[in-house]
Amino acid sequence: MKTFAGIPAQYARQENASIILQSIPYDGTSTWGKGADRGIEAFLEAAENMELYDIETDSEVYTKGIYMPPQLKGFKSPEEMFISCYELANKLLDSNKFLSFFGGEHSISIGIIKAFYERFDDLTVLQLDAHADLRPSYDGSKYNHACALYDASQNCNLVQVGIRSMDSSELEIMDKNQTYFADVISSNSNWMNQSISQMTDDVYITLDLDVLDPSVMPATGTPEPGGLTWFQLLNYLKMVFEQKNVVGFDLVELAPIQGIHAPQFLAAKLYYKMLSYKFI
Repeated sequence: MKTFAGIPAQYARQENASIILQSIPYDGTSTWGKGADRGIEAFLEAAENMELYDIETDSEVYTKGIYMPPQLKGFKSPEEMFISCYELANKLLDSNKFLSFFGGEHSISIGIIKAFYERFDDLTVLQLDAHADLRPSYDGSKYNHACALYDASQNCNLVQVGIRSMDSSELEIMDKNQTYFADVISSNSNWMNQSISQMTDDVYITLDLDVLDPSVMPATGTPEPGGLTWFQLLNYLKMVFEQKNVVGFDLVELAPIQGIHAPQFLAAKLYYKMLSYKFI
């Protein structure tokens, strides 16, 4: 039985687990750097070499139980991917476990987020990302990675953090009052409290790893310069988890680089940190 980070089987069984880690290795609409479909395997390999005691929180969150269902894959179109992600997220929400998802490209989040905002009244989606991803349609599909947050922007409270690349057409959709561009947040930390004050009680986090600076996280499809640092991201996430009820999250866009192991180790560590903040 393969388990997350090699945890003992007793903590990885579905009936014992408080946490679900659902992988969706889809990379069907990415337009430049490919490889996000290989992210989950690199992530899991790195996790097996990660210490399970978290110094900061003085905890071992794996003891809450982390169950990994079979991967969701084999889609013939972006539309089929969207429907499958939406239906699966709805099914998993009925389990009353804490849900986490690992991509795959960012388009997997569209159906997941829809299931969450239909389940939670007045949901906030916190998007940590280099790209606005607010196009209504791109390359002939509403379910392209460039459209990952459009539906959320129309149906729930969206807060965007780390944005540093977008098309001018997205300005008509974007709420600039709730968008924190990377160049602005790099020089101060006031944005952290301000953005959290704009969130409702229940928050879903969608985290594209390219929100981090490529000097820290180079293994993404489009590594944009000028992103967040490791501790800047952790400090912010800890504040969000402390002040809000995070109801689920996804991590997307890890595209492994052959011979470089640090990015997938970062992704594994970040995933474990987020769980640690949730269950501390």
